[in-house]
Amino acid sequence: MHPTEPVTLTRDVQAAVVPVGTKVTLLKGEQAYITQSLGGYTVVVNGNMFRLDAKEADALGLEVVQKHRDPNAPPRSKDDVEKEVWSQLKQCYDPEIPVNVVDLGLIYDCLLTPLSADASSYKAEVKMTLTAPGCGMGPTLAADLQNRLLCLEEIDEAVVEVVWDPPWNQGMMTEAAKLQLGLM
Repeated sequence: MHPTEPVTLTRDVQAAVVPVGTKVTLLKGEQAYITQSLGGYTVVVNGNMFRLDAKEADALGLEVVQKHRDPNAPPRSKDDVEKEVWSQLKQCYDPEIPVNVVDLGLIYDCLLTPLSADASSYKAEVKMTLTAPGCGMGPTLAADLQNRLLCLEEIDEAVVEVVWDPPWNQGMMTEAAKLQLGLM
């Protein structure tokens, strides 16, 4: 969608002010300009930038896309669950940068611990950082990651911790991210 084409909010919707992360309610009937639709939505309303979760797509007049695992499929191995966890992490984007948090180098660690004897249930522990210590979007991004992980059938607990050591730098980005951002 081109950012100059406004959409009218179809209902009141919770959003986070970018970059401070303060939660606000955008009101039904307000005009929004979608500037990014990667892993959620970044919109401009009345000259201010906001982040909406992907699950709020209907407020923008868009379809909410939900993935469901086939209930008849056999249980997945820990390796398969880990691959899906990383896939989910790659669906989370910084609202101001069109690159996922994994390729930005913001995810420092992801550990899966079995919660059941048959390893059908796991706890996911993620350590992430932000591009700048003063960024107020940390809690919003952490909650987005946690929600995405908890949507996986095998993940019953998810903890996302924002850490500052080591400090993030552009050298932590993948080559693909650097290319996408014109840094190579």
